[in-house]
Amino acid sequence: MSDTPEPDVSDPSVPDPSVPDPAVPDPSVPDLSVPDLSVPAPHDVPDPYVPDEDALRLAEALVFASAGPVTARALSQLLPEAADADAVIAALRARYAGRGVELAEAGGGVMFRTAADLAPRLRKVVQIPRRLPRVAMETLAIVAYHQPVTRAEIEEIRGTSLAQQTLEALLEAGLIMLKGRRETPGRPAMWGTTPHFLAQFGLKDLRDLPRREDLLLELPVPRAAAAAEEAAEEAPGEPAADAPDASQE
Repeated sequence: MSDTPEPDVSDPSVPDPSVPDPAVPDPSVPDLSVPDLSVPAPHDVPDPYVPDEDALRLAEALVFASAGPVTARALSQLLPEAADADAVIAALRARYAGRGVELAEAGGGVMFRTAADLAPRLRKVVQIPRRLPRVAMETLAIVAYHQPVTRAEIEEIRGTSLAQQTLEALLEAGLIMLKGRRETPGRPAMWGTTPHFLAQFGLKDLRDLPRREDLLLELPVPRAAAAAEEAAEEAPGEPAADAPDASQE
């Protein structure tokens, strides 16, 4: 037997081993007096950007003065460095929502357009621009769905020759543009649509084009009638087909 006397727990000066010492921290209990650096403090989270009136007025003026769609990148060049161009455009779109003029997405940017529900009433007093001839619309549709496409490929799809003035009309209207040349004998020009084409038809990008299956609901025009219409659209004295040396363009 050991001669060491057992501690007297009744003596208040002797600590009881069964009671934890408050001076020694318990590792199983988190110390709330030390901040947790892994969680950001509320004041460290930046407040969302709210466009001010000056930014909205500047964006409004830019969209109004621009001839084509305005992108967020173009707007950001005029705004302060801390401004968010996308937030400014979203706020401007909300401001014009439901008005007679709305901010619409088209051609990879935004532009002002009259509200679609007002179009029938506006046609009574607003002169509608002259529409493209049918042959030009057919050519434009082929370019849009098959671009980049050569003139010979357009003629193969249409099943008839293509007059030079049809391409010139589309070029003058800013609806098609040169997309390079195909690496084949003769290096024929390849044509594609322009950003103005998207803006003209209210499209954000080419993926918004209607499905070709939906365009086949219209009854086909007889070949004789189509040929007569194309002949009527030709300038006086100009042949229906182009010269052989221009067939590559």
